[in-house]
Amino acid sequence: MTSRSSSNSRSPWLLAHAFLVFGFLYLPIGVLIVYSFNGEGVGGFPPHHLTLDWYRTLFNDGAIWDSVINSLEVACAAMIIALAFGVPAALALDRAQFPGKALFRRLVLLPLILPGIITGLSLLMLFDLAHTKLSLLTIVLGHGTALISVATTEVFAGLQKFDRAQEEASLDLGANYWQTFWRITVPNLKLPIIGAALLIFTLSMDEIAVSFFLIGRDNTLPLEIWGRLRRGITPEINAISAIIFLFSLAAIVLWYRLRVKAEGSVEVGAELLETQENYTLER
Repeated sequence: MTSRSSSNSRSPWLLAHAFLVFGFLYLPIGVLIVYSFNGEGVGGFPPHHLTLDWYRTLFNDGAIWDSVINSLEVACAAMIIALAFGVPAALALDRAQFPGKALFRRLVLLPLILPGIITGLSLLMLFDLAHTKLSLLTIVLGHGTALISVATTEVFAGLQKFDRAQEEASLDLGANYWQTFWRITVPNLKLPIIGAALLIFTLSMDEIAVSFFLIGRDNTLPLEIWGRLRRGITPEINAISAIIFLFSLAAIVLWYRLRVKAEGSVEVGAELLETQENYTLER
């Protein structure tokens, strides 16, 4: 009785603490979104004369949208590069045995630990030695290289939860290794791969340290915003930040719906296991 009453007395404090944490995290974002509609700019509280003029100004700003397109192109290309190298690396860590495997696993995680300044400066020196002109291509290579570790860790975590019996059932039923990989392994890793892709895309869109060292003549969105903030905060920056927040929220909702749908669907591996059991009984 005593423990139950003490837990009930603590619950209001825990609830208040939760509200304080969420307020600390999301109240600044709410203020940013509200001030993107403020007709008096970034000054004055509370906001007056709510208007969409700052969004109209934003949509007529060619430099901003050029940087948005550049960031989208870089993020998509970096996502492909990171997944192309990260998925095989995760499979190697989970399935293969080779000398130096423990060292390789730690080296894969190294870009997650290193500061972005170190990564960007080292890549800048590498491109300088290779006499490569800085451009969006160098940013793509920089982002893709730095984010391979994200793809590797996400897919490797998914492989730890993967039931290898499904692959064995597929092989016993006559499928070769490539058919098993594409029809069993990849579908079961769909959620980790999608999660890694969304995380890589978001991190690439937000990356500024590596981009700062590898940028050429074309700006990405974070560098464009940073350059404008040096002249002061403008409602136009609030507007583009609000759009980015809504885009990120939509990505989270999409990921959640995909996860719920995948968890509620019938897995292919379960059907294969059942087929294998029936086949064994018939023999």
